[in-house]
Amino acid sequence: MYRSSSQIPCSVWHPFRRDLNATHSALLLHNTQLSGLSSCLGKTPTITHQKMFHIFQYRPLRLITQNSLSSMCLKLMLSRPVAFAQIWKSWFSSHSLLGNKNIILMGPPGAGKTTTGRIVGQKLDCPVIDIDDDVLETSWNMSVSEKLQDVGYEEFLEEEGKALLNFSASGSVISLSGSNPMHAAGMQHVKKNGIVVYLDVPTRVIMSRLKSMAVDRIVGLSAGNSLKDILQFRKPFYKRWYDIRVFCGEDIAAEVVAEKVLDAVKRYQDSELETFISTRSSRSGRSMEKDSYKYFSDIVIQGLAPDGGLFVPERRLPKFTAGEWQGLIEATYIERAEVILERCIHPADIPASKLAEIIGTAYGANFSCSKVAPVRHLAGNQFLLELFHGPTASFKDFALQLMPHLFASCIPRSCNYLILVATSGDTGSAVLDGFSRLHDTDKRRIAVMNFFPEDGVSPIQKSQMIGCQRENAWSVGVKSDFDFCQTAIKQIFTNSDFTGFLTVEYGTALAAANSINWARLLPQIVYHASAYLDLVHQGIIPFGSPVDICIPTGNFGNILAAFYAKMMGIPIRKCICASNENNVLTDFIRTGVYDLRGRKLIPTFSSAVDILKSSNLERYLHLIANEDGQLVTQLFNQLENQGHFQLRKDLLEKLQQDLVAGWCSEEDCLAAIHSVYSTTGYILDTHTAVAKVVADRLQDRTCPIIISSTAHYSKFAPAILRALRIAEINQNPLSQLHLLSSYSALPPIHWSLLETLKKTGNGDHQVCAADMSVLMHHIETLIQNHFMKVF
Repeated sequence: MYRSSSQIPCSVWHPFRRDLNATHSALLLHNTQLSGLSSCLGKTPTITHQKMFHIFQYRPLRLITQNSLSSMCLKLMLSRPVAFAQIWKSWFSSHSLLGNKNIILMGPPGAGKTTTGRIVGQKLDCPVIDIDDDVLETSWNMSVSEKLQDVGYEEFLEEEGKALLNFSASGSVISLSGSNPMHAAGMQHVKKNGIVVYLDVPTRVIMSRLKSMAVDRIVGLSAGNSLKDILQFRKPFYKRWYDIRVFCGEDIAAEVVAEKVLDAVKRYQDSELETFISTRSSRSGRSMEKDSYKYFSDIVIQGLAPDGGLFVPERRLPKFTAGEWQGLIEATYIERAEVILERCIHPADIPASKLAEIIGTAYGANFSCSKVAPVRHLAGNQFLLELFHGPTASFKDFALQLMPHLFASCIPRSCNYLILVATSGDTGSAVLDGFSRLHDTDKRRIAVMNFFPEDGVSPIQKSQMIGCQRENAWSVGVKSDFDFCQTAIKQIFTNSDFTGFLTVEYGTALAAANSINWARLLPQIVYHASAYLDLVHQGIIPFGSPVDICIPTGNFGNILAAFYAKMMGIPIRKCICASNENNVLTDFIRTGVYDLRGRKLIPTFSSAVDILKSSNLERYLHLIANEDGQLVTQLFNQLENQGHFQLRKDLLEKLQQDLVAGWCSEEDCLAAIHSVYSTTGYILDTHTAVAKVVADRLQDRTCPIIISSTAHYSKFAPAILRALRIAEINQNPLSQLHLLSSYSALPPIHWSLLETLKKTGNGDHQVCAADMSVLMHHIETLIQNHFMKVF
């Protein structure tokens, strides 16, 4: 599946995208196997029982390789990146959806593989092969259940695998047995000439079906193993082999499943559909500049669009049916993330099996709570979504434990990358921690530089950022505020002279890990969807009943992710934007006027939302303006040049249908922390307290409200101790944390903060002036020290 890219220039290489080698193979097949192709599309199955034979291996269309390509092909690839993909699409469309490949249906017993296979075969007018009936029972001259009873579990698996190794077919729909995926060699053999489609049906539905069918031939079923145990045991085997997951949700008709299979295969084959555009690109420009379209693997690397806009999906996000969402009610957080993100990331960019591996790593043992993002009842109709159980105790971990692995999977092996980050508090330590968890080979070619306002974060946040510094990750304090840091990074990215110099002189490209990067925003959708599903699972609401969501908001990324979850089918009624005293967003949502004139940033207890320029607001405005990039450009140019802009009346009406907003004073924030602790014993952090205050004011109590608890309270010890009305507060952060432990039992993340403070104390880090040239000097120096200079 993976090919080396060590000799391919970083400016033209796109991992997983447009597999020209596979295209070349397809063209060879077109010339040499037309007769075989025609026969494959007839009514009679082409089945051969023989030893292993050579076939062309399918690979995702975005893998670009140089092997097997003539110099002429390579020149064409470099001059017109889509040329070969267009040839492939032309060839493919003229020979049906299937060509000489097989569609291989895989899943547990009772998933509907046989029935679905027959319907898909009818629709494609191609042979249908059931491994149980047409291969196993034919070659054994006995039923599968008789064979299982005759030879026992282990010998059955071996015999079944041998039969699969001696089986060949092309241009067919193949329904595997439920236990085929447990034989590695057999699966490797059949997968070489086909697309494996996993029919993922909830375990509860499978068990109900098998009970009604009175099935008695489940491999592995014994007195010591329940049916549920067997189904759970097999899941990792299914996940190992599939190319496409078709999530079947609740018990739906086979006809519907068959249509979902065909749609999924079409999506898999057409890698050119899922493109990204800039929020500032014009419709006319997009239609004329097809070669400038970007794919997921491009935008993860690039971060910011060349025109200064932010990347968004051109076709918007996929919408799940109610049945699909209901099928995830009993799923784990990791399972929910797999299903949601697979639909948002094309397998040609990151194959499904690789994505599942990344998700499992991101949300595994590094989270202190097995539920990853648990929902707990606070009081009345209010629920807290706890987003602080990750390694750095803030919601940023949900994106930044995942994104570094996505990034490493998408970049060329021949380039060095420096990730630039601006943080108002929690992003810095989360980025540093996330990228420090990469494999050693990746850390040698990927480094991180984190800029933060030297006097604009809490002492513990600063200690965390200093403590998270590693051999490939550094923090730099800037004598200014967050808005300067964020604006400076945007300007550096659009400074082609500087970025070009770094590429030529040092072989190093710049990339962004702030929420301007789509790969930062996308994972946040998952926890908003998961929170709703948890309320349904807990019996708080039936599926379909609405909820409100209240989020402390600064850069607009978290609340935008909630809105995206709503677009994808989660019944969210209102997204409530909670501001602190830097309430520019509250004023904007209420009036339609975004006005920075005369505003100065106010340092508050909730420093992560001490922001005046909300970057991700641009994505939302692009959405409600029907993707009018010219209007978005006009608005944000006016904001940059004149310090304000005003929305048209129709756009303000649209905005106010989705969003409501309020703000919270410092006094009310501290009062909320004290009140909640006094009545419930639960300690809110300062940001969650801001959201709690606004939720109390704006909710109408006709539905549950989920408040995003975005950070652990121990990161803001001085403010929390003041809220708890401690008379004398020691200024030492270590002492403050120890004092907090007397109020509430220390969770694992609290202990890790203590360990960080013990190790770092005040710690060493660089501090620089608020000057663009100084920041650029720091960047170049870091590159010189970390990466090998290109001579």
